Amino acid sequence: MNIILDYITLFFIAIYSYLEALIKLFIPEKRKSVSGDIVLITGAAHGIGRLTALEFAKLQSILVLWDINKDGIEETAEQCRKLGAKAFTYVVDCSKRNEIYAAAEKVKTTVGDVDILINNAGVVFGVEFLNLQDHQIEKTFEVNILAHFWTTKSFLPAMMKKNRGHIATVASVCGHLGLTYLVDYCASKFGAVGFHECLTVELASLGKDGIKTSCLCPVFVTTGFVNTPSTRLWPVLTPEYVAKSFVNGIVTNKTMIILPPSVNTYLTLSKFLPQRVISRISEMQDVQFGTKLRSITKKD
Repeated sequence: MNIILDYITLFFIAIYSYLEALIKLFIPEKRKSVSGDIVLITGAAHGIGRLTALEFAKLQSILVLWDINKDGIEETAEQCRKLGAKAFTYVVDCSKRNEIYAAAEKVKTTVGDVDILINNAGVVFGVEFLNLQDHQIEKTFEVNILAHFWTTKSFLPAMMKKNRGHIATVASVCGHLGLTYLVDYCASKFGAVGFHECLTVELASLGKDGIKTSCLCPVFVTTGFVNTPSTRLWPVLTPEYVAKSFVNGIVTNKTMIILPPSVNTYLTLSKFLPQRVISRISEMQDVQFGTKLRSITKKD
């Protein structure tokens, strides 16, 4: 009998949630203030990391910038300071757990407890699976997902004590579907999406409703991460658009940020479509990109 009541309750919760979502379409989203919040961004020397830092600088957050590229993060920090924000830089190799832990302790001592953690650092090799070298596979997972564990373990305890904070994960649409020449990258991004979803559920089960989570999943972005990306069915996004959408999602406590939003339709349908249909759509996409290790014009 209890299970029947559970299903009835579930039905009404679903109806309420759909009605709430419908009403919210006509009401401006509530934005939280992040002025004075300490925002740590990994991979902040360029691309989405840098532009995300600049968006938070406009909101007068305190920026803590991590990257392996010293000149790059110093340039990002200077641009943030010109916008009136405080910025601190740390040279950190996010593939090395001990460097992450050491840098985290320095941040907590010299700057303070991190309020918003943005795991953005990433790497991609973009070659055929059998041409991937073992150390490249290891590097992909060390940076794209394992680093999320080490940073979160470092800064989550303080958030738990306050029941306040935000953990943002930069993943990819590649964390929801697979693409050719990106087996290691897609697998790591599937891991990042899973990390986000499991952490979200765990925080809720522990009653830490003051700690929010967000996951960014864009399609190809013109950051130089890969060379001249193109698809037939999806747009190639500008990093400015992605960064603005990402920060807007964080300050409105949006859990999953898929860009462009129209991709949600495909991701939903892909769970029900026959495999041969999905394969045909993949062919229609005609995804093209190059990397340092693979030419876009190469006949693979």
